[in-house]
Parts: sequence; C-alpha cells; structure tokens
Amino acid sequence: MPLVFDARPVYPWAIPLRAHIRVEPEDFRVDEIPATTPEGAGEHVWLEIRKTGHNSDTVAEWLARTAAVPRPAVGYAGRKDRHAVTTQWFSVQLPGRVEPDWSAAAPAGIEILAARRHSRKLKTGHLAGNRFRIRLREVRGDRAAAEALLEQMRVRGLPDYFGEQRFGHANLERALAWFAGRSRPRSRNQRSLYLSAARAAIFNAVLRRRVEAGSWDHLLPGDLANLDGSGSIFAVPAVDSALRERCSLLDVHPTGPLWGRGDPGTTGAVRALEVAVAETQAELARGLERAEMSHARRPLRMRPRRLEWRWESDHILELDMELGAGEYATGVAGAIAVFSDDR
Repeated sequence: MPLVFDARPVYPWAIPLRAHIRVEPEDFRVDEIPATTPEGAGEHVWLEIRKTGHNSDTVAEWLARTAAVPRPAVGYAGRKDRHAVTTQWFSVQLPGRVEPDWSAAAPAGIEILAARRHSRKLKTGHLAGNRFRIRLREVRGDRAAAEALLEQMRVRGLPDYFGEQRFGHANLERALAWFAGRSRPRSRNQRSLYLSAARAAIFNAVLRRRVEAGSWDHLLPGDLANLDGSGSIFAVPAVDSALRERCSLLDVHPTGPLWGRGDPGTTGAVRALEVAVAETQAELARGLERAEMSHARRPLRMRPRRLEWRWESDHILELDMELGAGEYATGVAGAIAVFSDDR
C-alpha cells in the first residue's frame, strides 16, 4: 500500500547546489567515535575494523562464522553503509577461548586495526558519534550561497531527518506488508529494520510539517524538549524567555515522535499535529503499536560539530564534520545540494 504522506526532507531554504555523491567508496568516509574503549581483559574480544564494500551486518556474520559462535554473540554500536570506507568497533563473545587469527581470515575489504578484550558486549547505540568526510563531485550552482548555508548551520543547526539509509531498498514497503499480515520478518534483524523504517517515516513527516510551519528550530507550548548531547527529555508546558534563549543557543531542541503505544507525551497543538500525521498513515502507526513499541523521542534539529569544508577544485567540495549517534551526514550534504547516488 503506498504511503499517503510525503516524508521526504524539505528545508527552510533553497538548495543552491547540484552534485554527485558516492561516486567512489573513498568519497564517503566514516570513523566511529566510541563511547567506551576496551579494558584489555574479559570474555568479549573487541575488534576495530576498517571496511570497504561491506555493511555492518555482513561483517558481523563473517566474525560469527570465523569464531564459530552464534550471530547474537557478535555486537556493534551502529550500522555503517556498504558504499563507503568506514571504521567501527565490533565485539565477539569468546569466554575462555583463544581467538582466531582474524587478519589471516579477513576477506578483501576488511582490515583488522586492533583487537582487545573487554568485559561487556558492544551494544547498539553505544557510541559517542561519528566523524565524516564526504566528497561531492561535479558540483554546480551558487558556491557563495552554499558556504553561507554551511556557516548558518554552525549557528542554527539544520532539520534532523532520518536519511535514506534508514529506509533501505524496500524496508518501508516490507513493514507495511508485515503489518497487513501478508508476510513476516525472517529474522530479528529484519524485524528491527522494518520497525525502524516505519518510525522514521512518521518522524520525517512530522518534521516536514514543522519545517513548513517554521517551528522546527524553536520550542512550542506542549513540546517535549531534548537537552543537547544527551538523552534527557523534559516537558515544555510554556515557553519563557530563558527557554527561548537556550533553544537559540542550541542548548535544547524540540523533539518529534518515534511512534509507539500510548500517548506521545506532547500536549496541545503539538500533540494534535503528531497524532494527525500518524493518522495519515494509520497502517504504520497501528503496526508499531501492535509490535509493542514504546513511544520515544528524537530531536527535530541537529548541530554538526567541527563542520569544515574546502573546495578541492571548482567542481569538487569536501565536507568534514562530527555528528552524534543516529545523525546523518547525508542530511548535511542534502541541505546544500540536490545530489544523485552514483553507486
């Protein structure tokens, strides 16, 4: 069943550039910023891996096969794309066992940078963020306007849409088929992907409505606010001058819903907007509720850290930035350029 709302990103400014992205894997580099470093002892082996041409799940499956352990014994903090050069940590549970020669067994495109023991498994979301270096090629358009927008993002931030990676090739369609009883996920990983895509679609649609209304970067009465750089969420029954200033300084952000059971927690006009958007795609919302997902929140705005750029030539632009866990560098690039994916 087709979606009846458009959850594609829109921005509160005109996009000044056109460009190509991911022409080569080296054009998209990601280095994970770990929240924890391994202690050197314990039943889990943590491996820092640089990969090209592999996604995180295929690496995790290779690690499980190489170590002769079940796939759930392998952990990682965040999924990294296949069409990129990425560095991230994985953990493999090997209690009382000698680990295999990882480097000798590694297929092409997988490089073992470090291996150390730790007492705990690496769990999803346990990372401080990611460093990105993105090269845009065949850039055309207003360079001065693009640089002005990048400067503005340093001060104002930008809408924090879920990127296309969250939706995969057909995760949303498969979620709808599952919710309608026409199919079922074949694994826990597929179930997670479909649920995440459904939540992301509703979130993006709410954010799009807030962008169109001009309220994506300031608090409204009834909002739930997020304290920057943390998971802390608090209610905003009224917006006073102190809150307005904190929001303008990017210390706090308005949030949108990751849909689930029960009340989203917002009130007034904010709640009415979120419920109305969810009802425009009731199949997704009801499916998430039947799957017993609990309501959660995500900031409507992100603030790139250490955002820098340079022109390698008249038509090649390189962007460098640090983003928090779950934030998408393609969102920053897409806020200044309409781009095609030349994978």
